[in-house]
Amino acid sequence: MDYQRILVGREKPIPIYKGIVAALENPLAFPDLLEPIYREAMTLDDQTLDQFRFSLMRLQLYADIHRNENLEQMMHIKYVAQVLEKVVFGSLIMEPTEPTAE
Repeated sequence: MDYQRILVGREKPIPIYKGIVAALENPLAFPDLLEPIYREAMTLDDQTLDQFRFSLMRLQLYADIHRNENLEQMMHIKYVAQVLEKVVFGSLIMEPTEPTAE
C-alpha cells in the first residue's frame, strides 16, 4: 500500500512521513517510533503542523472508506493516525460522537 501517497494528498511531502510510513508498515515498531515522531513534530512550524494534522486525517478517512477490504489493516492505520493526532495535538478533529438521548 502506498502510505506516502495517502499522507501527502495534494501537498508536498514532509520528512516526518518517513517515520509514520515505517509505523504503518510494521505494527510492532510503532511503540518505538512514537516518541521520535512526536519529537520531530514538535520542531515543525505552524503551517507544517497543520499539513501534518491533515495527513493524519487523510489516513483516518482512508481507513474508514476501505475498512471492508481488510479490517485488521484499516484498524491499524486508523489507530496509528489517532494515537499520533492525540499525542501531538491533544485531541482528535474527527472525534467519534456518542448518540444523544432525546
